[in-house]
Amino acid sequence: MTERFAVVGAGLIGRAWAMVFARAGREVRLHDADSAALSATMEQMAINLKDLETHGLIPSADAVAARVHPTDSLEEALDGAIWVQENIVEKVEPKREIFAVMDAIAAPETVLASSSSAIAASHFTEGLAGRARCLIAHPVNPPYLVPLVEICPAPWTDPATVERGRELMDAVGMVPTVVNKEIEGFILNRLQGALLCEAFKLVADGYVSAEDVDKTIKDGLGLRWSFMGPLETIDLNAPGGIRDYLARYGPFYERAAKEQAEFRAWDEEMVSMLESERRDVLPADQLGERQVWRDKRLMALLRHKAEAAGNIGS
Repeated sequence: MTERFAVVGAGLIGRAWAMVFARAGREVRLHDADSAALSATMEQMAINLKDLETHGLIPSADAVAARVHPTDSLEEALDGAIWVQENIVEKVEPKREIFAVMDAIAAPETVLASSSSAIAASHFTEGLAGRARCLIAHPVNPPYLVPLVEICPAPWTDPATVERGRELMDAVGMVPTVVNKEIEGFILNRLQGALLCEAFKLVADGYVSAEDVDKTIKDGLGLRWSFMGPLETIDLNAPGGIRDYLARYGPFYERAAKEQAEFRAWDEEMVSMLESERRDVLPADQLGERQVWRDKRLMALLRHKAEAAGNIGS
């Protein structure tokens, strides 16, 4: 019998999760209380899936779309589901409310997961009878193109649920990592935040333009980081490996870290300056078009990485 997944919330992330599960051959029930939102997301999904087919990332857009069934009934969506992926607004109270309802409806063995970007599961699952089956499964936007997903349990999440979540995410083509204990923002957003804080300071202090910061990442660090992480990067950047690298450059990083330690608020002056620089490069009315360009570049990169892994290794 085909495994059934439920997706609650039919916005950008919910639509992407439905595509992930359906692409992996699973049956999907996509729920949203707003029937207009459901209709709109199914139309957009058809476009996204055609793009994936065009880039050779799925064999048939129609076959994947046929596995996604929209419903405005939460009960219908959760019936028979082995995994529920919640994608509603990033606020504690709405999540607490929807998890209480889902916990009462879903079968005891069903995993209840949230796509929360920063809110830990303990903030909205503590009072649930089935809290041991609840966790965070935080994706990168959009998850059907960027496969990382962070599995983060609450203190009371059953370790078996964490392992099941890791196995299920791996089975549907995602790349799961496990956050061993709760921390706000999990891992990806904390790493991204550290880079953003330093980037903002460098721009504010006149060392570099916003555009050249982006070039530094996309044409420098990002080229390596697209197929290996920062720790492997430094392990390969000195003849003797990571210990050798830290012996050579550790004192510099220590000095820099002391300068970077103080958080500088992202005030209106900074926001206005960055917005002005970005709008000079990309007018606001072209943001949507550029997002489509981004997604197509990601598709091409995914295809390249799959081919390279086969020819060179991963």
